[in-house]
Amino acid sequence: MIRLHFTAADLRQITLAPAANALSETALSLRLALRHAHGGRGAGRSHPAAERWHRSLNGSASARAGVLAELVAEQGFLPDFLLQPAVHDFDDALDLAASTPTARLAIDLGIPDASGWNGGLAGPGRWAHELAQGSPAARHALVSDARRYFEASIGPLWPRIRSDALTDRAVRAEMLLRGGVDALLTTLGTTWRWQPPTLHLPSPSTYDIPLCGRGLLLVPSWFATGPMVMYRPEAATVLVYPMCHGERADQRPEALGALLGRTRARLLALLRTPATTTALAERAGVSLAAASQHAGVLRGAGLIDTVRTGTAVLHSLTPLGHSLLAGT
Repeated sequence: MIRLHFTAADLRQITLAPAANALSETALSLRLALRHAHGGRGAGRSHPAAERWHRSLNGSASARAGVLAELVAEQGFLPDFLLQPAVHDFDDALDLAASTPTARLAIDLGIPDASGWNGGLAGPGRWAHELAQGSPAARHALVSDARRYFEASIGPLWPRIRSDALTDRAVRAEMLLRGGVDALLTTLGTTWRWQPPTLHLPSPSTYDIPLCGRGLLLVPSWFATGPMVMYRPEAATVLVYPMCHGERADQRPEALGALLGRTRARLLALLRTPATTTALAERAGVSLAAASQHAGVLRGAGLIDTVRTGTAVLHSLTPLGHSLLAGT
């Protein structure tokens, strides 16, 4: 169990990441693929589309990843320098990771210090030692292999991941708007427990982490199967969590097509998970103008609510909309 302990100051400083993090998603996608390659041990539950992505790889993840596979263990911690929570562009985050000071790399990689302590991690290989020692060739290999893996495995999916992250952010913002911090923290994960002032996260080991008044940064992940915490003594603690994905669109009730029209019935079904107009248009494969027009009709019929969140609007089902989809 991981316990995050909040103070009043921390509760005032909970922030939502503005976008999905490309480098951490790259590392987490590789971890998911490696777990499945070994019979799914500890794989947990991930985004349904991520499962389909894994099946499409046909077991080629390790071969594609090169030296990156040496840094990503199936269990336990990921090296902090692969997370880079403040940088969302892949190339910028990768360059920053490759320029991590050697002392920090040694700690993140679990390379033993003079006392023999290695952070409880499995012993790193020769290439990882060279990386931690500042070898230009090792750093070049990290950048080259990670970029090749991203472009081949994650790049084609990246627009979908970004869109889903935007939708998840809108859902979390709506929770915060309607129910405050308690609603936000209560709904982050189905097996997570919010008992003010402590958030309890499932973990095979026990850790107590005081947030110390620096707050919490929430980062959604397409590939994560459970919570991942990055403690930063100089900044807000980072909590990576599996983003919500709702129900698959092909589970929509076809009978509604005759009543609402096919497109509107599909849009209504897609709003089982709240979405902005942009995200809704991308999910349905229609233009932004069409999504906005259809949302207006559904809102006028009392089937959805629309709430402005900053510069965007968020659409969600009303109780009538839920009942119509459920056939009650």
